[in-house]
Amino acid sequence: MKSQDICEKITTAVIAELEKGVLPWNKPWAGNGVQVMPRRHNGLRYRGINIIILWGKAEEAGYRSPFWMTFKQALEYGANVRKGEKGTQIVYMNRVTKSEPNEAGEDIERSFGFLKSYTVFNVDQIENLPAQFLAPCPALVPDDKDWSAYAVVGGWFDAIPAEVRHGGDRACFIPSLDRIEMPDREGFFTPQHYFSVRAHETIHWTKMESRLNRDFGRVRWGDEGYAMEELVAELGAAFTMAELGMVPAIREDHAPYISHWLRVLKNDSKAILTAAAKASDALEYLSKFRGISEAEAEESACAEAA
Repeated sequence: MKSQDICEKITTAVIAELEKGVLPWNKPWAGNGVQVMPRRHNGLRYRGINIIILWGKAEEAGYRSPFWMTFKQALEYGANVRKGEKGTQIVYMNRVTKSEPNEAGEDIERSFGFLKSYTVFNVDQIENLPAQFLAPCPALVPDDKDWSAYAVVGGWFDAIPAEVRHGGDRACFIPSLDRIEMPDREGFFTPQHYFSVRAHETIHWTKMESRLNRDFGRVRWGDEGYAMEELVAELGAAFTMAELGMVPAIREDHAPYISHWLRVLKNDSKAILTAAAKASDALEYLSKFRGISEAEAEESACAEAA
């Protein structure tokens, strides 16, 4: 499948969900309601758009495991995909460098991005796997007002060297002050709501030039640059909550954002892939402050095993 076809297929599916008022990245759980970050056979998490693809398939099919692998990888474990099971197409993103002549006839190197699709299966579709893949998913972090139950989650955020000022009645990141502002946590309905908003604003914090230098050319509120940054923050918050074992809360102000996102996605079939990749970059950047960042294997390793 060509790169453009892959982009359009993914974008069409996301647009269809958004037009129904559904956020396809706000359903990051398997069939038993347990929140999971999709992981490769070696335990490393997937990145970018593959997270959204696998979340969607897990919810549709009711898969309970976070683990996915190729047909060949299953065989290497002495296992086999059940007869009649259909795999899920995900993508491998990489760049290739080629030499091309310029107007003066001189060879110069140009870098080109490309996508390649390959197929993976959820562990629930595979027989005879080792016991390490059969352990039950971890329980959800409880959604109640006992803040002591969230010591690990709170510690994850507190390790990030962002200035966070609590108080007032708004949540935002102020670039000119390089500061996150949050209402007091007791003002939120649940810890789930508090950490969802905290994650969203912390993803915005990563965009600064001294950090990930993420700039989509925003000029004014509501333009495409604004919409893209909000999409990155939205996806990044969902990824972060999944990594921390929590279900992201649905914010009441999502409706106006959906119209902005739809306009961007309809104008650029690659926008959702770009936003998801940037969101994964942000999560990886934030994870390093806890010393638990994964040394992500290249997606090519999966593609080569396919």
